[in-house]
Amino acid sequence: MSATNSPPQLKRELGVVGATLMGLGSIVGTGVFVTIGIAAGIAGPAVILAVAIGAIVATCNGLNSAQLAANHAVSGGTYEYGYKYLTPALGFTAGWMFLVAKTASAATAALGFAGYLLNIGGLSSSWVVPTAVLAVAIMTLVVLSGIRRSNVTNTVIVSVTLLSLGFFILACLPRATEVGIENLTPFFRTSPAAILHASALMFVAYTGYGRIATMGEEARSPRETIPKAMIVCLLLTMLLYMAVAIVGIGAVGADVLGSSTGQTAAPLEVAVRSVAGSGGALVLGIGAVTAMLGVLLNLILGLSRVLLAMGRRSDAPKFLARLNQEQTTPYWAVIFVGIAIALLVLLGNVKTTWSFSAFSVLIYYAITSFAALRLTPSERLYPVWVGWLGLVSCLFLAFWVESAIWQVGLGLIVAGLIWHKIRRANRPSTMKEAGGGGSEGEELITNAQ
Repeated sequence: MSATNSPPQLKRELGVVGATLMGLGSIVGTGVFVTIGIAAGIAGPAVILAVAIGAIVATCNGLNSAQLAANHAVSGGTYEYGYKYLTPALGFTAGWMFLVAKTASAATAALGFAGYLLNIGGLSSSWVVPTAVLAVAIMTLVVLSGIRRSNVTNTVIVSVTLLSLGFFILACLPRATEVGIENLTPFFRTSPAAILHASALMFVAYTGYGRIATMGEEARSPRETIPKAMIVCLLLTMLLYMAVAIVGIGAVGADVLGSSTGQTAAPLEVAVRSVAGSGGALVLGIGAVTAMLGVLLNLILGLSRVLLAMGRRSDAPKFLARLNQEQTTPYWAVIFVGIAIALLVLLGNVKTTWSFSAFSVLIYYAITSFAALRLTPSERLYPVWVGWLGLVSCLFLAFWVESAIWQVGLGLIVAGLIWHKIRRANRPSTMKEAGGGGSEGEELITNAQ
């Protein structure tokens, strides 16, 4: 991997606790504030089972990511793993699917931000799409200015997010203990297909664990620290998600929590308003708005850096690798990302955008698991079956989203591979394996989830 865009070697200061906290901050965001509501609308009370299934699949893939990162501590993620262990076509497909998945995630974050903000202000949900597009435009301008979120700001955002979720659980718990049995039964109200569909969506809510894998350069004893932090982080996240799902459905029912399948995009705010009034909704809404605005900002940052890396490798048009005069921002990549996110926002439906993200990111992590299967026995930290389980489960869940979603996704993969083949055919042979990776971009993206 080219070092042209690599920073100086970072100190190895992170232990298991520090890495776990960074991972929690990366995972807890749009997934908990929006996705649990979408999944509840699909699977009913059985969304609790979907949360667990999503966690199991995420853990297998997280361990595969950890194996790769522990052995290649400064690697650039699956975009680079695909090139190194598999084929250029699979490496490109991983990068391409990552861009597609996280662009859709950014659109979901923008819609979720708008939904919670409008609910706080008591405004009509008809303003969700314009408000979301405005948020994308503002955040794109912020990224173009070269402003980056500091660690202090990140800590504040994570703290506010976790406090608001803790408030949600405490506020809904009394009602859940009173009427929870009624709202949680019958537990299986839908088909197994609906539960698998919900599981595919919930998987995406865990995918910030990739941030831990990209911290190999900063972790002490990465072969030990990264896997331990990954497991602890995913376990804590699963418990948090299950607590939110159980008390939320127990308090107001799956139908109310599932109201985000349209333009409302604020299921937890709707639920807490019914049990704690407008004051409780305000507390929860502030946490959600803060979290998703941070997600949106960092996804724009990260996506533009991945485009920069792909432009340098000529996997994307080279003009996307151009920097501004201060050499701080890939301005064409930022503008391109902002426009792409805004176009997806125009769909106006968080279920559609998140489902699109689910298919794409499941394909991405299937390639991750495939790459992990190519590790040598001396490099492997876990049994081979972990890689196979991650690969098969990702490919299996990917096709339980709506058929129209995965059909479009397959079409995008084919279109991307055609583009990749044409670009490689027209590229000088000395450049075919040259170019930078996407380590900075992937780190920024996964930090946002």
